[in-house]
Amino acid sequence: MLPRIVYTRHALDVMEERQVLQEWVARTVEAPETREPDPSDTDLTRAFLAIPERDGRVLRVVYALEPDAVRIV
Repeated sequence: MLPRIVYTRHALDVMEERQVLQEWVARTVEAPETREPDPSDTDLTRAFLAIPERDGRVLRVVYALEPDAVRIV
């Protein structure tokens, strides 16, 4: 089970603009198909998952692990 997920204002704005559900973000962080470090910031991780509800399009979620949360950026 993941720690709680918190969203930056930027993440929430982009999710609204692109109609990305929080459920999809959580699913991507919890069980990604692939995961890699962010090339521009080593404190961040990129997780990728195909979303069946979006015709299999791949969602990329960038996040930082914090002591008590996962911060979606």
